[in-house]
Amino acid sequence: MELDEFVTANEPAENDEQFELENGKLLDITVDGTVLTKAGAMVAFDGDLSFAGKSSAEGGLTGFLKEKATSEGTPVMEVTGQGHCYVADQGKEIQLLELDADEALSVNGADVLAFEDRISYEIGVTGSLGGASAAGLTNVFLSGPGTVAITTHGDPLVLTPPVRTDPDATVAWSRELSPSVESNRSLSDLVGSSSDERYQLVFEGERGFVVVQPYEELGPQA
Repeated sequence: MELDEFVTANEPAENDEQFELENGKLLDITVDGTVLTKAGAMVAFDGDLSFAGKSSAEGGLTGFLKEKATSEGTPVMEVTGQGHCYVADQGKEIQLLELDADEALSVNGADVLAFEDRISYEIGVTGSLGGASAAGLTNVFLSGPGTVAITTHGDPLVLTPPVRTDPDATVAWSRELSPSVESNRSLSDLVGSSSDERYQLVFEGERGFVVVQPYEELGPQA
């Protein structure tokens, strides 16, 4: 490929959407006001933008994930001004979701990449892993209307209940569901008592969906 062809093929695409994928792993956010992103996710920007850490939510937001189950901070970055902010997260695949006013999603805190400032959200902790640290148990409940960008390692799989999932491979679930945590003794014997895999999230009911990824996203170990 000639150099000018390479430049043309990979330059940002013109678009009219605030959230636009440049490719499956890089998100272009057109900022005209304020958006919230995962701290450290910015890879480039242009225009007149400022960046600030958020320890609490403001405006129409009701709260954001500030601590993991291990009490370690999960910083949030507020992007303000006018311009383009390009964000990514360790080469993970980006999924753009449009939430209507009556729609909501509970997402693994590690998998929230960015969202509009009109999205409301709350912190939730599902059950206990008996002291083990798993990223899948501390979730952010996101309510529309608005656009949300979440990330997955590889292509996601969407399942319907009843189903049991590995907490570390669970990305999100719909608002109709409220999972419980269950320990599987047979798996504990196979993988050992120190592994999170002996625990499962149990989703019951006839409505809703669960999103999993082909990867176990382990949290920091205590």
